[in-house]
Amino acid sequence: MARAISRRHFLKSAAAALALPSIVPARALGAQGAVAPSNRIALGFIGLGTEGKEKNLRRFMAEPDAQVVALCDVHETRLRSAHLAMQAFAPEPDIEQFRGCMTTRDWREVIARDDVDAVVISTPDHWHALIAAAAAQAGKDVFCKKPISHTIHEGRVVADTVRQYGSVFQTATEFRSIADYIRACELVRNGRIGTLRHIETNLYRGFGTPDVTLSPLWKPMDPPEDFDYDMWLGPAPDAPFTLKRCHGTFRFIYDYGGGNITDWGPHINDIAQWGNNTDRTGPVNIEAVATFPNEGLFNTPTDFEVTYRYANGVTFACKTVGPELDKHGGCLVRFEGNDGWILADANGVQASSAAILNSVIAPEEIHLRMCPQGEHRDFLDCVKTRGKPKGNADAACNAHIVCHAANVALHLGRTVKYDNTKNEFIDDVEANRLRSEALREPWRL
Repeated sequence: MARAISRRHFLKSAAAALALPSIVPARALGAQGAVAPSNRIALGFIGLGTEGKEKNLRRFMAEPDAQVVALCDVHETRLRSAHLAMQAFAPEPDIEQFRGCMTTRDWREVIARDDVDAVVISTPDHWHALIAAAAAQAGKDVFCKKPISHTIHEGRVVADTVRQYGSVFQTATEFRSIADYIRACELVRNGRIGTLRHIETNLYRGFGTPDVTLSPLWKPMDPPEDFDYDMWLGPAPDAPFTLKRCHGTFRFIYDYGGGNITDWGPHINDIAQWGNNTDRTGPVNIEAVATFPNEGLFNTPTDFEVTYRYANGVTFACKTVGPELDKHGGCLVRFEGNDGWILADANGVQASSAAILNSVIAPEEIHLRMCPQGEHRDFLDCVKTRGKPKGNADAACNAHIVCHAANVALHLGRTVKYDNTKNEFIDDVEANRLRSEALREPWRL
C-alpha cells in the first residue's frame, strides 16, 4: 500500500513553498468586477495528469465564475503538482481558493461533498463511466474526458443516468468549438455538396508517439510509494505494475482504453456523426480489418480500416495512416456528395469548388450550435442555464459507440450489424458479449 501523506502537512508545506501572503485580495471577495465565491460554480477535479492539470484545471481556472474546491488523483506527486500549479493558473492569485482546496486520492470523497457543484473527470478511460454515473446520482454536473465510457454498455448507462438525474453533461472534445469543423458540417447539412454519400476520417497508426510506435517489452516492478496502484486499476482486472501500463500509454491496452480508435476517434468521428446528422443514432453495419502487435504489453491495433454503413445509405471509412497525416494536423474529415466534396482539418476547410467553399448559410437554414469560447465555457454556461451542451451525453454516447463497435468488429475480425434502437448487435452472441465487461470487486456500475 502506498504511503499516505497527511493533508495538513501537504497544505502547510505547499503554502510555505509559495510564501503565501496573509492579505486576501479584494478580487477574491468579488470586488473589482470579479465574481464572488458564492456565485461561482464549485468544481472538483478527478484525475490530474497532463490533460487533467495542464488543460482542464488551467482552462477552468481562467474562467472568473469557476471555483476549484477539490483535487483528486491516486498519484500523490501529481496531486501536489496540480495544487501548486493552481497559483500559476489563476488570472490573479486567489489565496483563499488555494488554501481551502481539498485534496484526496479517493474520488468518492469529492462527489460526497455538498459544496461541489460539478466534477471534471480526467482519469483513464476505464474509470470514466463509473465516476460519471456516480456523480450524476449524487446530484453533480459532469465534465468528462472522451470517451465517456470504456464499453458500449457503459456509454448507455452514462447517458441514461444523466437524463434520469437531470445532470448537465459535457464531453471534453474541443472539435465542436472549432470554426472550420462547424463550417464543414453546416455546408454538408445544408446540402451544398448535394446528397451526402460517403465520409472519410483518418487517424494515426501505431501507438500515438514515435517512442512507443513498437509494442514495448516490459517486466513487473514495484509501484512508486506515493502511487495507489490498486485504486488506479479500480474496476479493471488485477495486473502487475509497470510504468507502461499507466500514465498516457494505458490507452493502448484494452483493459483500460481502446487504442487510437477511442483516443482520436471520439474527436473526428464525432464530427463525421455531426455532419451526417446522426447524433441520435449510429451505423447499422460495421466491417473492420486490423493488424495487431504480436508481442509486448500493448494489444490494440497498430493499423486498422473500418467501414460503416448507415440506414440513410451513407458509408463512412475510418482508417489509420502514417506521418503524412501530419500535414492535416493529425485529424481529417472528408464529406463526399453527388455534387462535390468538403474536407476539414487543422488547416482549414477545402471544397471541390469555390462556390461550395464560399457559400453563405442563410438565416433560415441550419445553423449548428456553437460556443467559440470552447467546451469549458459552454459547460459553465449550461450549468447556470440548465441547458444542453453541444457535447452532451447522448451525442457523445452515439459517437463513441461508433468507436467501440469498431473495436468489437476488429476483435472478432468480421462484419457486425448493430440495432441502434435496441442498442445491441443483431443475432450475434459473440459481439453482444463484448458490449460490456465484468468489473473487478468491489466496483459496480
